[in-house]
Amino acid sequence: MAAPPIAVFDLDGTLAETAGDLIGTLNVLLTREGLAELPLSQARELIGAGAKALIKRGFEAEGREIGPAEHERLFDDFIAHYGEHLADTSHLFDGVVQALDRLEASGFRLAVCTNKYEGQSVKLLGLLGIADRFAAICGRDTFPQSKPDPRHLTGTIERAGGDPARAVMVGDSRTDIDTAKAAGIPVVAVTFGYTDTPVSELGPDRVIEHFSDLHEAVTALVRVA
Repeated sequence: MAAPPIAVFDLDGTLAETAGDLIGTLNVLLTREGLAELPLSQARELIGAGAKALIKRGFEAEGREIGPAEHERLFDDFIAHYGEHLADTSHLFDGVVQALDRLEASGFRLAVCTNKYEGQSVKLLGLLGIADRFAAICGRDTFPQSKPDPRHLTGTIERAGGDPARAVMVGDSRTDIDTAKAAGIPVVAVTFGYTDTPVSELGPDRVIEHFSDLHEAVTALVRVA
């Protein structure tokens, strides 16, 4: 039997609004180090390339450079604290559940490819009530490579049992778009996620402003049958 078409989603800024909890954890680290907290409105665009990049960007925004050893220590502290506060304020973006329903009804398999750790991704999606919708949830530690390495995406597709020739990536950042392009897979970008450059300027195949537009965008790029 032929493998089904597959839609692979980023998590932070794509499926879920997680900025409050991510920046909340960053601010815990900043205050521990004697620095001022960053307002969410300013720090939201710092998200998008994983926790290590967020820490580096956050400390640089406060005028402090961090060396490799300190960076690792802060990263360990970040992961420990964030793991206890995954869904204090995080929630699905409007229309996510309905969009997943429509894709599944059209025969799509669903998966997640994120630079969060796999365990925290599974837990968060469980708390948000949609973990069981995905054939695979693959994080930065699932494979030896992580985004923007295309093998993170192609490995996710393989693990989910999808057809790589009928796959699409859905994301919100340069990292997602670059990953999909490197893998030779079309990409739909959402406008409401975490990016310091408008996604329309990063060369995605389609741009959507709401999940109600996802089905049309995906089916225009991927052959269903």
